[in-house]
Amino acid sequence: MIHSELPAPPAMADGALRIFALGGLGEIGRNMTVFEFGGRLLVVDCGVLFPEESQPGVDLILPDFGPIRDRLDDIDAVVLTHGHEDHIGAVPYLLRLRPDIPLLGSRLTLALVEAKLREHRISPLSMDVAEGQVHQVGPFSLEFLAVNHSIPDALAVAIRTPAGVVLHTGDFKMDQLPMDGRITDLNGFARLGDAGVDILMVDSTNAEVPGFVPSERDIVPVLDSVFMRARGRIIVASFASHVHRVQQVIDMAHLHGRKVALVGRSMVRNMGVARDLGYLRVPGGMLISADEAASLPQDQSVLVCTGSQGEPMAVLSRIANRDHQIAAGPDDTIVLASSLIPGNENAVNRVINGLARLGATVVHKGNALVHVSGHAAAGELRYVYNIVKPRHVLPVHGEWRHLRANAALAQGVGIDPERVILADDGVVVDLVDGRAGIVGYVPVGYVYVDGSSVGNVTETLLKDRRVLGEEGFISIFVAVDLIESKVVAGPEIHARGLGLGDAEFDPVLDQVRTALEEALLDGVVDVHDLQQRVRRTVGRWVGTRHRRKPMIVPVVVEA
Repeated sequence: MIHSELPAPPAMADGALRIFALGGLGEIGRNMTVFEFGGRLLVVDCGVLFPEESQPGVDLILPDFGPIRDRLDDIDAVVLTHGHEDHIGAVPYLLRLRPDIPLLGSRLTLALVEAKLREHRISPLSMDVAEGQVHQVGPFSLEFLAVNHSIPDALAVAIRTPAGVVLHTGDFKMDQLPMDGRITDLNGFARLGDAGVDILMVDSTNAEVPGFVPSERDIVPVLDSVFMRARGRIIVASFASHVHRVQQVIDMAHLHGRKVALVGRSMVRNMGVARDLGYLRVPGGMLISADEAASLPQDQSVLVCTGSQGEPMAVLSRIANRDHQIAAGPDDTIVLASSLIPGNENAVNRVINGLARLGATVVHKGNALVHVSGHAAAGELRYVYNIVKPRHVLPVHGEWRHLRANAALAQGVGIDPERVILADDGVVVDLVDGRAGIVGYVPVGYVYVDGSSVGNVTETLLKDRRVLGEEGFISIFVAVDLIESKVVAGPEIHARGLGLGDAEFDPVLDQVRTALEEALLDGVVDVHDLQQRVRRTVGRWVGTRHRRKPMIVPVVVEA
């Protein structure tokens, strides 16, 4: 059954735990899951999704708060598993609705959130938590476990209620040689499994990737080689929250006698937070400003910036488009130190090509091991299934191909297929008497942020923007005399984005005039009806003659 065809969920059974996602299933981004027990709500993560090319003008995409908008007072806490934007980026928009919702997260995670909230002038009610701790939040007992990811201080969370135990892995991998020495707590996973895990909600991003993800330390010799070969300046583009990668770059720059400048507001902000908390270790005198870097010989500087995903306004994209004070040239080496988020391939390739056109040497994951993923591959996921031995599996964090691949892994290690639950955003799963299953669907959609506007951009508006960008625009002005039933001025046609001059529309002008006068003689006097006749006439003509479907805006006025 298509999930949107599911019925509305029934009233909860006594002692049941209800789970539904407001984002993050069937996509990589805007992760947000709601847990309900005894009329109280717990939220895990509250992230954003970044727009694709088919969503022009959109800055961010939020989870749909609609199903809980009338129940904000029932929320006991928001648990944040780690500090990536796809898990914390929407927190300011949720707290706009209720600023005193308690936030639980690790020290670095909360520091990154609080820095973001200050820009929104929100003072949160936050509580630091750490691995090994247990906290009671309303009816939910929360146990936090260390997991290794591409950002320090990531956590998994075990959620206990009288209905049972849910283990949410968050984003994780099993790097045995992590940069910070903090490995995934497999012993804790096994201990929970021995006691009984009713539902394992597990990261699916790399479920299609065989084997195990390489260690972060495997990047070091590759970076060393890049630094040794670079003739001039080195520019490294990374996620603004990837503390481990920035640490590696700083260490390598120190080894090779270079200074480092951080470029980009989010990069400077996040690394400042990480440094203040001791997660980023910087030798004295290593960090300089971008202006200071410009005055150094180019073989003595490293710039670390944002834009590894081809974001149009990020530093690296602006460099590639020659729209930044930093100009790339033949002596520069550019390192894209991140993996591609699905959907960003075209944007990243445009940046790579733009930099190559400027003569720069571009090093990226396609030609060198300059990034390893932060998400467990298939071998690691099988390992977790075997030590946790969950009664049910609910794959999360991934597109549908990732969710299905993860489900196949679970079944492959012997988990009953009927106990592997594939759900979409809005699909409601209830855990009752030790059995979990889909019980209904709550409508959810996309909430678009466009500048200062939140939620006002609709799919219809996006379709109009796509038409304008892809097919062009035609406006037609006509004045009519309703009493005399004739056209008294026009039609005048103006086109943009079709590559056609106004004179090329002369053949359709007589058709528009004829269509209007015939309608007037038939007694049609409604201006909207007349405008639709103009739209259809011009649309048929331009579709037949030029095979285009532009936006057509007719204006008919009464003289």
